[in-house]
Amino acid sequence: MNSLIKLELVRALRSRKAMFFSVLYPALLFLLIAGSASTTDELGDTGLTLPTYMMVSMASFGALTAVLMGNSERIAKERESGWVRQLRLTTLPGRGYVLAKTASAAVVSLPAIVIVFVVAAVVKDVRLEAWQWLALTGAIWAGSLVFAALGVAIGYLASGDAVRPITMITYFGLSMLGGLWMPTTTFPEWLQDIAKWVPTHAYASLGQAIEQSQAPHTRDLVILAVSFALFAGGAAWLYRKDTLKA
Repeated sequence: MNSLIKLELVRALRSRKAMFFSVLYPALLFLLIAGSASTTDELGDTGLTLPTYMMVSMASFGALTAVLMGNSERIAKERESGWVRQLRLTTLPGRGYVLAKTASAAVVSLPAIVIVFVVAAVVKDVRLEAWQWLALTGAIWAGSLVFAALGVAIGYLASGDAVRPITMITYFGLSMLGGLWMPTTTFPEWLQDIAKWVPTHAYASLGQAIEQSQAPHTRDLVILAVSFALFAGGAAWLYRKDTLKA
């Protein structure tokens, strides 16, 4: 299993396309959205400036990109090519394949988070306490496991041809409705009510609570826990179904 994990890590780090969209793209989007924004004007009643608010959103977006886009398409294509079936003939336990995919995605998601933080601190002078930087990194990195489970589920649900449109619809829907590209305060009131129940909104809210030196909202924790249980349960069921089919 360790050999497969190392192989997946090397493949992930060598993929220039994945590294650009997961690691550099979120930082570039941050500059595009918050580059000319004031570093003193607060955003509504959040108590945060737009650069500080969008820093967490873009770091969450980068982690989402790494764990969702990477896992779903690779798993679907490897199922179609027969690679997954070939692995089942080895002594590798079934969970080992999923663990290797999750580990490789997690490795890519960490620099995505850190680079957004560095850009925000250097270019937009975002300043936080040391514990807040550490807590933000840990919370966003750990929270990405929710979407890693979703990526695995989509990879086992969709075929090689269908996986990209399904993933893209899910990816853009979660990003937009969750307020990762723009503050949900700019949404119509009815859409704000919907956004509060989207897991990506709860995900970003964890980081924003840390920036505000507040405890995470119970609702956000519950939404993420329930989402993880549903995604992980769905991934496990689809994996077993795929195994029996093979």
